[in-house]
Amino acid sequence: MTVLLIEPPPPEEVMPRAKPPTRPDRTFSRSSVHGQVAHEIGLKIVRGELAPGSFLPTEEELSVRLGVSRTALREAIKLMAAKGLVQSRRKAGTRVRPRSEWNMLDPDMLAWQLAAAPVERFIKDLFELRLMIEPQGARLAALRRTDEDLVRLNDAYAGLAAAGNDADRWEEPDMRFHQSLLSATHNELMEPLGALIETALAMGFRLSNATPGGPRHALEMHKSILDAVAAGDGDGAYRRMVELLDNTMVDVTRALDWARTGDPSAPDPVKTVMSAALHR
Repeated sequence: MTVLLIEPPPPEEVMPRAKPPTRPDRTFSRSSVHGQVAHEIGLKIVRGELAPGSFLPTEEELSVRLGVSRTALREAIKLMAAKGLVQSRRKAGTRVRPRSEWNMLDPDMLAWQLAAAPVERFIKDLFELRLMIEPQGARLAALRRTDEDLVRLNDAYAGLAAAGNDADRWEEPDMRFHQSLLSATHNELMEPLGALIETALAMGFRLSNATPGGPRHALEMHKSILDAVAAGDGDGAYRRMVELLDNTMVDVTRALDWARTGDPSAPDPVKTVMSAALHR
């Protein structure tokens, strides 16, 4: 019997590891009929109007009630099933799944949660998640970063400095800075996690940046993180990231208070975030 020996490619032919794609802001188009149906039903489920364990009305009843074709309704059900919201079985119908099985980090789910739940709960959950991930990510980045990682971090910081106190210009380099930190850990599980929570981070950024003066005073803290990473100071990077997140939480609280008690003519930061999340 002839044995075929397959030699590995020479080092110069080994392909570099591809960067994971960033998660899109939306997973369906609101301009489509089935997207509109998924949005309407999904929001009702998240709000509790359709409780876990309950069955949706029949396909015939729903299509008449919503004024859409059965084809559009079926596509909408498929979208919601992909988010863990519902489960469809032939003859049995479509049932709302337990909340513990929902894909809470799905971009549309995040938008629906922010619309349906008290915003304070959403913010608390978001910052607990960030505190579990980002400080340790900053520590690892300081210990493992390459020169190329520093170039990306410096470029993102330059974008923050150029944005000044313009919240609209601040968001994109802010996202790049935090994602570049996670990438600099060179942990193959950390990078996709950064993409997974991208929409959650974006919503948090929009809320914290909505308070007057929010971006400006965060610039120095980003610089201190960058300096610690450049110096290989893992503990320092950890501490400074915790400090940044604590201060960002204060900014978010100020933004919410500003919406309730500040200038009545000022834009409501929660509505601003919702508009961006639901219509991009």
